[in-house]
Amino acid sequence: MIQFTQERQEEPGVTRRLFELTVNGQTVPAALWAPEAAKGPRPLILMGHGGSQHKKTAGIVARARIYAKKYGYATLAIDAPGHGDRISREEAAAFARDVGARVTGQAPAGFTPERMKQMAQRTAQAVPEWKAALDAVLSLDFVGDDGRIGYWGVSMGTAIGVPFVAQEPRIKCAVFGLAGLRPGAAEFEAAARAITIPVEFVFQWEDAVAPREHGIALFDAFGSAEKTMHINPGGHMGIPPFEGASWERFYVRHLGTAETAAKTLEPMETV
Repeated sequence: MIQFTQERQEEPGVTRRLFELTVNGQTVPAALWAPEAAKGPRPLILMGHGGSQHKKTAGIVARARIYAKKYGYATLAIDAPGHGDRISREEAAAFARDVGARVTGQAPAGFTPERMKQMAQRTAQAVPEWKAALDAVLSLDFVGDDGRIGYWGVSMGTAIGVPFVAQEPRIKCAVFGLAGLRPGAAEFEAAARAITIPVEFVFQWEDAVAPREHGIALFDAFGSAEKTMHINPGGHMGIPPFEGASWERFYVRHLGTAETAAKTLEPMETV
């Protein structure tokens, strides 16, 4: 059973609940948004945040509120290893400065052996944490498990999300982006090729973190029969706001809405 550490109305019509899980000896803070007084199963979106961000970063919160109010969705986010409530404020501030310098081109965005090792460790730790968090929320009567789960995560959310989604058959569609497939990244490439669900991939053409050739290589590697790549001009932090509307249409197309979930559960009339 999930023990919520906080439950509050975040805005009219949307309730946010905080909880924690223990996975492999680590405390994993999580946040769950749902329509106020939600009852019964509904589509669920898992949102993976970017590097130096956290489970309640502004973009995640804004989308979670929209999804709850417009479509009746639930949204789950967790703090990745070494992020959010899992580190001190001082560590978070220093991390944010480092990431900020890289994404704006003020510092090299190259992947040193040490950085590659840290990324691999973070992913290896995060995948079972995401699985545990998903298991936990599917047990809630206002989320349920009706088989309609989507993933969203760009930048680090893709670096962790691709291996996670590749290993999680319950996820039916995914939005990735702001990441690439580097030469020699055999395990990451294998994970991308194992993903066969519908994918929407968003990319910035002047991204200082993910070179365009690496982004195209990752898109090409996905094993999905249905996949779309949206390329926009600008840097790593410049995804246009209109892409958010595209993500909404993508999820509704593949997951429906809470209303359609309710209809599928209604008993058929007899004649």
